[in-house]
Amino acid sequence: MAKSVCVNGAGRPFRPAPLFLIAAAFAGVGAAVPASAVAQGYGDVSAALQRTGIDNRDVRAFYQARGWRPLWVRGGEVAPEAFQLLELIDSASLDGVDPDRLRPGRLDSALRRAEGGAPRDLARAEVALSEAFANYVQAIRRPHAPELRYESEALAPVVPTKKAALEAAAGAPSLSSYFQAMGWMHPLYAQLRAALANPALDPGQEALLRVNLERVRAIPAQPTGRYVLVDAASARLWMYENGKVKDTMRVVVGKPDQQTPMMAGFIRYAITNPYWNVPPDLAQNRVAPAVLKEGAAHLRANRYEILSDWTENAHVLDPKSIDWRAVAAGRRELRIRQLPGKANSMGTAKFMFPNDLGIYLHDTPDKHLMKLGDRHLSSGCVRLEDATRFARWLFKKPLVAPSKAPEQKVLLPEPVPVYITYFTALPEAGRIAFRSDVYRRDQARLASLATGSRGTR
Repeated sequence: MAKSVCVNGAGRPFRPAPLFLIAAAFAGVGAAVPASAVAQGYGDVSAALQRTGIDNRDVRAFYQARGWRPLWVRGGEVAPEAFQLLELIDSASLDGVDPDRLRPGRLDSALRRAEGGAPRDLARAEVALSEAFANYVQAIRRPHAPELRYESEALAPVVPTKKAALEAAAGAPSLSSYFQAMGWMHPLYAQLRAALANPALDPGQEALLRVNLERVRAIPAQPTGRYVLVDAASARLWMYENGKVKDTMRVVVGKPDQQTPMMAGFIRYAITNPYWNVPPDLAQNRVAPAVLKEGAAHLRANRYEILSDWTENAHVLDPKSIDWRAVAAGRRELRIRQLPGKANSMGTAKFMFPNDLGIYLHDTPDKHLMKLGDRHLSSGCVRLEDATRFARWLFKKPLVAPSKAPEQKVLLPEPVPVYITYFTALPEAGRIAFRSDVYRRDQARLASLATGSRGTR
């Protein structure tokens, strides 16, 4: 069972109380300013920006590309989002980043000078805010030795240039909402971070939140496009589109002694009417004893066939030629596969993201398993609650087998990323659910974070 802690009483993500007393620390900033400053609007600040020395070439290129229009100054005063940024920087230790690395003193001084509304001072505050924001985004977008294995560097998080970070913020429909959701991170990040600031947490919960923040950091923000997220701890899958959950379903994942690995790949095709290659341990411990007891009838009832080897050119063997006692004793490894059909353990289709671990997503005839609370029951692959629904989302249309022949490959028009992770703390219905560490991974991760500090200690 998952334990949980409130995110906030209204069911919305808990936001940490500002550690700055903003009204006192920056008296007058964002409050009333001279009418002349308001009337000047963007014009005078834009002109002052062009004359202000901007040390960073990337930041300067950002302003040049937008005609020197400010991002943080509106109507002759510093916009409220500046103080959202200050709150994040002041509490950057929650992200595993030393706030002093982000030079808050320089930002403090620039904002104090901007209180009078002079275009030159506002322009300097504008630049200081942009540099602080870009530095903050770059600092927290760097994962700390991620546990995920990436099939390709294209799947790994990218630390943006300062220009790219600022352009993403400037392009947000609402800059305030962008900051509230920490839109430069994965959608789960802001909720976990907010919960980490809750003073009611016990030390164990705080440690788990830090571990899982790092796991979220290992998944790119991906504000556009489609991808699949599988959580092996909760045995659940989500389908994301343009930064939002489009659908979700239960899954069955690996047993504690046959764990589903943390990995990322591209789903490139589906296979309809799949065979199921029986794992050698099951061939030894289940199939061989059943054949010794029931004879070849067991093979016929389960639509098993015996193959000569594990190559593509393997030929079918006569079951009578097999020493089943040797198989049951482990003296002979045997390749057994199950023919396509309703009882096939792969179901009607499997969804392939080629990898050297032999992991994939697939249908299952054992739908009753999806009703269980603990669904850590597979040999490592991920069984889908509703493969038909998943295929319809994946292909944007129903998946149709090209023929009745076994192992028919259906290519995806565009590969879709899949991230398989392990969240023992996860936002759920306005709360943070803490789950059992069934794979015993958290302690090793905590030790890794303790020895590989990101500069907070």
